[in-house]
Amino acid sequence: MHVRDADDADRDRIRDLTLAAYEEYAAAVPAPFWAAYRGNILTTLESDGPEDRIVAEQDGVIVGSALLYPPASGAYGAAARAGVLPEVRLLAVLPAARGQGVGQALMQECVRRARVAGAVALGLHTMDMMRAAVRMYERMGFERVPEADFNPGGGVLVKGYRLDLRTA
Repeated sequence: MHVRDADDADRDRIRDLTLAAYEEYAAAVPAPFWAAYRGNILTTLESDGPEDRIVAEQDGVIVGSALLYPPASGAYGAAARAGVLPEVRLLAVLPAARGQGVGQALMQECVRRARVAGAVALGLHTMDMMRAAVRMYERMGFERVPEADFNPGGGVLVKGYRLDLRTA
């Protein structure tokens, strides 16, 4: 597996694999929430923000991606109040590539980049329905940060997590 920066030619593939990865959650939330969330995913992926777009490639096929936002970039807007940490968003692994360490490799790259940038911690947000991701984050040493939680509506709680890069 090769983890690298994405380029503009990767955008359509990143969009398709991210939607494929997140589609399983459509049935777990109210339909209006899913429609808004899917729209937010697309808007985020189409933007030209300050984030690093990172992909994992196997045999020339992109099987995973993640966005890494620099500190204080407002990865989630005013809702999250995550502070001045770099933030991982939209970690996605192609369903057929799950269980092969793709998500772990992408997260390790995000941790590496955050350290190189001098960050003392790395943040992310997730939801309870994303059980496999939550387990992976907790195995990596991410801890809950309830003060970074936010509720985007639809009875869904988006939970904040933080990894202390000084001790991890």
